[in-house]
Amino acid sequence: MLNVDPFNESIHDRMNRLISRGKIGDMILVHIDCFTKLGGNQYVNSSAIGNYEDYLIKEIIPFIDNNYNSRQHVIFGKSSGGFGSITLGAHHPEIFNGVVDHSGDSGFEYSCIPEFPKALAAFREAGSAKNWLKKFWKSDRHTADDIATLNVMCMAASYSPNQSEEMGIEFPFNLKTGEISNNVWNKWLNFDPVKTVERYKTNLKKLKLIYFDCGTRDEFNLIWGVRMLHSKLENLRIRHFYEEFDGGHMNTGYRYDISLLKIYNTFS
Repeated sequence: MLNVDPFNESIHDRMNRLISRGKIGDMILVHIDCFTKLGGNQYVNSSAIGNYEDYLIKEIIPFIDNNYNSRQHVIFGKSSGGFGSITLGAHHPEIFNGVVDHSGDSGFEYSCIPEFPKALAAFREAGSAKNWLKKFWKSDRHTADDIATLNVMCMAASYSPNQSEEMGIEFPFNLKTGEISNNVWNKWLNFDPVKTVERYKTNLKKLKLIYFDCGTRDEFNLIWGVRMLHSKLENLRIRHFYEEFDGGHMNTGYRYDISLLKIYNTFS
C-alpha cells in the first residue's frame, strides 16, 4: 500500500511532508490489509468473502483505541475504499466522526453494468466462474478485462452472497443468456450510496466531516454516481464538501493533500 506508484509520493510520505511543512499536525494513519482471493474488498459483511465490516468495527478500531492515543476517527478511502468509507460512516456515526470518499463506487447502473459483458464472456470461455477464477490465479499475465471480471466477482460476493450457489456467490445476470436478474440486482442497489443516502440521512447528519471528490473523466463512469450523491446530500441538507477535478480514476494521489488538510482542519 505504500509502494503503489513509484513515481509519486506514498500517502505515508505525503503525510510526513505535510506535517514537516506545518500544513497539518500529527495524525495516526492506519492501513488495513483487506486484500482477498477476489482481489479487492467492499468492506461489508458477506458469507462469501468475509465479515469485513465486523472486522474493522469490532477488531481493528478497538485495537487501535486500546493501544494508541486516538480520540476521533475518520474513515478514508478511494474507489472501493471510498465506497467502504461512505458506507461504514453511514452505518456507524457512533464510531466515525468523518468520512473521506475519493472516487468511490456509486451510481451502480453506470459503473457496474458496463462491466458485466466482460465477466459473462470470461465465464463462458472458462466454463464457469469457478473455473475462470482458478485460471486467473494460475496465470501471471492479466488483462484489463481480467481485472474487470475479478471486480465483478468481488462485488457479487459482497453484495449478493448466496451459500446455495457455486462459491457462495449469486450473480446479477444469467450466466448463459446475460439477462439481468432483477432480484439479485436489487440486492446490489441496496448497497449503492446513491440509493442508501436517504435511508441513513439521520446518521450522515451526525458526521462532522463528509468530503468526496471524483475526476470528470473517470473511466468507470463514477462521476455520474458521485454527482447524484452530491445532489441528494444537498437536497437532504446534509453538510458536505464536494469537488470535481480534471482527471480520471488513476494517479490521483495528489488529491490526498486536499483531504488530509481538510481532516486536520476539521478535527484539530
